Amino acid sequence: MQLIAYILIYPFFWLVSILPFRLLYAFSDFIYLFIYGIFGYRKTVVQENLRLVFPEKSSEEINTITKKFYHHLCDMVVESMKSMTISEAEMKKRYAFTNVEVLQELEKQNRSIIIMCGHYASWEWIFILQTYISHKGFGVYKRLSNKYFDRLIKRIRARYNSHLITTKETIVTLKASHAKNELTITGFVADQSPKLDKAHHWNNFMGITVPIHTGAEMLAKQLDMAVVFFDVRKVKRGYYETTFKTIAEHPNDFKNYEITDIFKDFVEQQIKEQPEYYLWTHKRWKHRNNVPAKFL
Repeated sequence: MQLIAYILIYPFFWLVSILPFRLLYAFSDFIYLFIYGIFGYRKTVVQENLRLVFPEKSSEEINTITKKFYHHLCDMVVESMKSMTISEAEMKKRYAFTNVEVLQELEKQNRSIIIMCGHYASWEWIFILQTYISHKGFGVYKRLSNKYFDRLIKRIRARYNSHLITTKETIVTLKASHAKNELTITGFVADQSPKLDKAHHWNNFMGITVPIHTGAEMLAKQLDMAVVFFDVRKVKRGYYETTFKTIAEHPNDFKNYEITDIFKDFVEQQIKEQPEYYLWTHKRWKHRNNVPAKFL
């Protein structure tokens, strides 16, 4: 069944990917009518999250953010399909880096790097970064249930020396590279909610006490990797701009969880400035009522 699904759906994805951008975003608007207007995909979750973290906003304001968010979500869907065929020149024009020299300087120091970002704006085209640096690139991801689409997304990322690895593969892979003195740059989308039995650190995120992933920080300390925040902003439809902010050049100089909290504060700042670009469909605050007494 997985192969049949792939054979049936892949041609559609490819056809979407070759559309000129004007038609691509017209298709995004069409998808919006279904996802938001007809099916209301996770609309309850989105609005519950927004009301939770923005109790001061009116119903009208929440509805406005919700609609803007779904338009952006649909844009990300079609942009992920566009990744199949977009040229390097086009991607560089649409996904710009304001200060890539921050990473290039760390490269001169023979430092491997962990890049941390939230589910904000877009991370789909970040792999074009590999054309500016020599580090071997890794992205930590959750394996797709369909093995054929999983292979497809890995092929897309590998176009520019970037490789997807699962959470379970991360430690082994990076330790092996470290042992070979191989410079690596590893991306973590690190603002998702961890499992309760693996939650070691709780703090306020958008005013709500929740468990926070600490894996990126712990790995950075273990392998002495510099930590950089990936601050991406949506300039206009189809165009993004990224600024790198160094969190820690030497992570072991920081107290436990301090790096994680700095990262969390950066993501909060993004959300407060333009909330419509955060991924409100995931249940980031689902464990807020399960705070262990020692964290209160």
